[in-house]
Amino acid sequence: MTGAARQLLPSWGRWLLALLALAASGCADGDEDESAPSWQVVAPHLDAALLSVWGTSPSDVWAAGADPGDGPLVLHYDGASWQRLDTGHSGDLWWVFGFAEGPLYFGGTGGTILRWQGGAFERMSTPGTGTVFGIWGASPDELWAVGGAAGGSRGAFAWRLDVESASWRDAPGFPAELSERDALWKVSGQGTSDVWLVGTGGKLLHWDGTQLTPSFAGIAESLFTVHASSTRFAAVGGFVSGLLLEREVGQPSSAPWSDVSPPGAQALVGVCLTERGGYAVGQFGYVARRDEQGWREEVTGLPPDPGNRSLHSVWVAPDGGVWAAGGQVAVEPLLDGWLLHKRAPSGAAVSSAGLPLSAE
Repeated sequence: MTGAARQLLPSWGRWLLALLALAASGCADGDEDESAPSWQVVAPHLDAALLSVWGTSPSDVWAAGADPGDGPLVLHYDGASWQRLDTGHSGDLWWVFGFAEGPLYFGGTGGTILRWQGGAFERMSTPGTGTVFGIWGASPDELWAVGGAAGGSRGAFAWRLDVESASWRDAPGFPAELSERDALWKVSGQGTSDVWLVGTGGKLLHWDGTQLTPSFAGIAESLFTVHASSTRFAAVGGFVSGLLLEREVGQPSSAPWSDVSPPGAQALVGVCLTERGGYAVGQFGYVARRDEQGWREEVTGLPPDPGNRSLHSVWVAPDGGVWAAGGQVAVEPLLDGWLLHKRAPSGAAVSSAGLPLSAE
């Protein structure tokens, strides 16, 4: 679909886009390998959709998702088995991000940000009640959270963590007019002075270490996730077809993004870059992989995805293993969680022991 055609989408298209929204930035700098074995379905029928997957190593993987009625689905993999953790709170969790030595942060509905540290969850003080769709930070002292109203039609916000008070504050210089009709989906950066926030209608904000500058992707479609390697940024979105944009790290915010969308891509929701390439995932189980020649569809070898399930988030481990998570994320209720894994060339298949699988 051309850029001009994308801008002609009806107004309800953006609302439907929002229902697909949200996916993966916080991934490791692992290098995927073309000789890696095929994908496996670790969990085909979880009791809630998974909205985010992230980790620090092949034996420290976290996934977070919707609340099926007894609290949000939070899973941890230690390299041998899975454990479901009780957060002590309610509501969907849309994102997980953290640091190898801790803490971890989970963002979700009602302005929720949960901090996991020392084996316990703590709800942090936040300045609003919108949905936290994305969290990212260059360090534990430099953290961002972004989001908006449920559905993404308005309410855009950006928060910064005040380390001394352990609470979140409105980001200085945030353009108030953005919240009237837009939402922000994700945030990611390369260091503390090159940070991108992406959202509905191709709206972007860039942080240069001093101020936030509004920008535009050049295509009026929602961008659901942004992620960075040491050399480039990638942002993904789309509605009828997938949209994948790239730009080099360090360019001025006015420099254009390049459309590098793979031919025939489904709508894309999650992306994770590594130093050698990266992965993007989206609607109906679509997976794309980046190599030296650019982006192309990845043949997973899995049967066609049934129903409304989509892949919503992707993370690449340091050993090159790839995790993708999703479920029924386009319409509520957010059910039927789905977890996939592509093992590293020297890795083993992942166990599903401990996962709360529901009946088919």
